[in-house]
Amino acid sequence: MSRMTAVLYTDGNQECDRIRMLLRSLGGEFLEYGLGEHFTEAQFYNEFGTDATYPQVTIDGRHIGSLKETLHFFQRQEVL
Repeated sequence: MSRMTAVLYTDGNQECDRIRMLLRSLGGEFLEYGLGEHFTEAQFYNEFGTDATYPQVTIDGRHIGSLKETLHFFQRQEVL
């Protein structure tokens, strides 16, 4: 993942912890934005849609999605 920059939008739940650990293990850089600290719930749903769950991940400006969608993305990239 060293050539990619990820952004993690989190509310601090267990899935957010899991994706944070995955991103760290891959060795790439990532920014983490927390609910209530960097954005509001309204901003989150405005950005990602009312069906969005935490976490949400973007990579190089491209919205990837939730934990499951991010895992599938990395599998397709043959990173995992």
